[in-house]
Amino acid sequence: MENEILQQEELHCARVKAALSQMPSDDDIAEMGARFKTLSEPSRLKILLALSAGELCVEHITEAVGGNQSAVSHQLKTLKDNRIVKCRREGKKILYSVSDAHVMIMIEVAKEHLNCHE
Repeated sequence: MENEILQQEELHCARVKAALSQMPSDDDIAEMGARFKTLSEPSRLKILLALSAGELCVEHITEAVGGNQSAVSHQLKTLKDNRIVKCRREGKKILYSVSDAHVMIMIEVAKEHLNCHE
């Protein structure tokens, strides 16, 4: 019995050590949290889902998400400030696209998880 308790304690110590060795810095954790916070707003998610089809201007993003142009522009600024989307000028239009493919992978996994009943 005592031997079993010692083995469990060693196992738990090994798990703590493994967790600590993989733990990002506090600054990195704060940045991760900020990204998740940015993604948690539904209108921003809609914008990103619209942009998953390719680059779009504000007018077409607004049409795709069913919002108003002012609100979409505001959300695009937040996404751009958090380096999740980027923009480029083409003539008089500014075209937006996803700058971080990892974010789209997270969104796709979240979509798949909606139908997961484990």
